[in-house]
Amino acid sequence: QVQLVESGGGLVQPGGSLRLSCAVSGLRLHYYAIGWFRQAPGKEREGVSCIGSRDGSTFYYVESEKGRFTISRDESKNTVYLQMNSLKPEDTAVYYCAHNAACTPDPTWGWDYWGQGTQVTVSS
Repeated sequence: QVQLVESGGGLVQPGGSLRLSCAVSGLRLHYYAIGWFRQAPGKEREGVSCIGSRDGSTFYYVESEKGRFTISRDESKNTVYLQMNSLKPEDTAVYYCAHNAACTPDPTWGWDYWGQGTQVTVSS
C-alpha cells in the first residue's frame, strides 16, 4: 500500500525557513515522480514543485518561489524534501505531497496518492 506522510510545517516569521518532508512507503522513489502542492484558504490547489523519476529532474511551478524553494530527495530514506527559504505571508497554505508517474503542475492529472497535508503559516 502506498502512503505519503508530510511533516515539517509550522508557524514561521516572514523571512524564515522551513523544510518539509514527504516520507513515502510502498514504492521506490527512483521510479516515480513526487510533487508538492499547496492550497490556501479559498483558493484552488496549485502545483509548487516536483522531482521526477530516475534522473530526478526538478521543476518549480510558481514564479515567486523560484530561487527560494528547493526540492530534493533521499532515496535511502525514501523521502522527498522541500526546503523553503525567505518565506512570505503569501506562502501560507496547507502543503501536500503526491505521487505520479511524471511531473505535471496540474493537481487533477495523474496524481493518485496524496498525503494528509501539513500546515505552513507565515506570519509575524
